Amino acid sequence: MSELDATRFVVLDCETTGLDPRRDRIITIGAVTAQHDEILLDDAFEVMLELDYNRASVTVHGITRDETIGAMQEPAALAAFVEYLGDAVIVGHHIGHDIQCLNAALERHGMALIENRSLDTMDLTLHCNNEGAFANMRMAEGFSLDGLCEMFGVAPHDRHTAGGDAFITAQIFLRLLRAARRTGRVTLDGLCEPFKEPG
Repeated sequence: MSELDATRFVVLDCETTGLDPRRDRIITIGAVTAQHDEILLDDAFEVMLELDYNRASVTVHGITRDETIGAMQEPAALAAFVEYLGDAVIVGHHIGHDIQCLNAALERHGMALIENRSLDTMDLTLHCNNEGAFANMRMAEGFSLDGLCEMFGVAPHDRHTAGGDAFITAQIFLRLLRAARRTGRVTLDGLCEPFKEPG
């Protein structure tokens, strides 16, 4: 079994009340496991957290404070996610933001921070592009998640929900893995390598 076959990837998306990990709060956490070139739908995670009040971000994700009444409290939701995550490699589009949000929340409650290895699908996309993996494809402008959906023929179902975006990103991730193999990028180190502009 190869290193990549043995690796459990958890594809993660968090919907938050804003872009500041310190000030804003997580509303939903969605994740799904990818392993052996498959998305394991029976190994998925989704939780909604209780909100104290409505914020402007409701226009993006559509979740109001009233809808979260009775939802999980932040410490319990975080503990459940950390248990689900285990020692998996975290995958996501611009994943650094999601990890920062989770770690800011964990820190608020005196809980251990997430130190798992991570793989940013944006970085992997840029590596694959530079290495010629998309030579015969219609390119996505800016390589946004929506652009990659169009480029790879992935239906953007349930976009802007944590579970939906995690599943969409998992589909894109599997396509990126195939593209990376074509360029010889076949190790975990190679897949997780941050992208730096040449020059």
